[in-house]
Amino acid sequence: MAAIVSVRDVRKVYESGFEALKGVSLDIERGEILALLGPNGAGKTTLISLICGIARLGEGAITVGGHDIVTAYREARSMIGLVPQEVNVEPFETVWNTVTFTRGLFGLPRDDAHVERVLRDLSLWDKRDAATRELSGGMKRRVLIAKALAHDPKVLFLDEPTAGVDVELRKGMWQIVRQLKAAGTTIILTTHYIEEAEAIADRVAVINEGRIVLVEDRDRLIHQMGRKELTVELKAPLAAVPEALSSYGLALSEDGRSLRYAYDRAAERTGIVSLLRDLSDAGLALRDLRTRESSLEDIFVDLVRKPA
Repeated sequence: MAAIVSVRDVRKVYESGFEALKGVSLDIERGEILALLGPNGAGKTTLISLICGIARLGEGAITVGGHDIVTAYREARSMIGLVPQEVNVEPFETVWNTVTFTRGLFGLPRDDAHVERVLRDLSLWDKRDAATRELSGGMKRRVLIAKALAHDPKVLFLDEPTAGVDVELRKGMWQIVRQLKAAGTTIILTTHYIEEAEAIADRVAVINEGRIVLVEDRDRLIHQMGRKELTVELKAPLAAVPEALSSYGLALSEDGRSLRYAYDRAAERTGIVSLLRDLSDAGLALRDLRTRESSLEDIFVDLVRKPA
């Protein structure tokens, strides 16, 4: 799949001397949903701002659809839609006028059919004549997406699109993102909700301390780096892990009634069979066994704990 956004050796140093990006390279494939994850201050917003032309590029090169964002700024910017994290819309303007005006900012002719299609796709058609101040928080976020889609961009950046909304609205937003992808839009999503990336992303990029730590297919990432955890519930509590079991790296719960054993599911031998045998030899009676697979959140936490 061809890259629609290409970032090469990008470095950004602010006047204060803070180095926000340290030689970042990243290819975003046409038609994918890429989740860009990272802790606060990792460089996510700076990277998006550079691609979208909001911040000035220092070193390196960025192209969008083959257009250099510096030498072919208008062509590159016309391909991009940006939905910022902050909900900031003109409170006294109607939804229809808000979206139509945004289209005009890109020098495009009036296209009522396109605006209607965008509003219908986002379930905003019935609110087209409403002033934005009358809308709920979730509807205002939809208006932001409609504004970003007004000029029919090929690449859409969603910066924390579900921040501060309830679970039901969040899942509704996920459905909108899936529909946009199905229509051929490339989507870059930044989020603090790891479940969001797990639910809708095709690939995951992790940025930490100004560097891209990892870029990987979501499912492959979980398969390759995911670990499983076996919890052994005991019939009688323990004060400490028996010395005979020390080689397994077991973690004893606070109440002493369960042991946790982490293992690599991709390994030839998980060690579970020998663990159960040694538990029996140690005279420990088991009440129950259960397994838990590591999530994308577990993997993300492990990655950002490592030095970038």
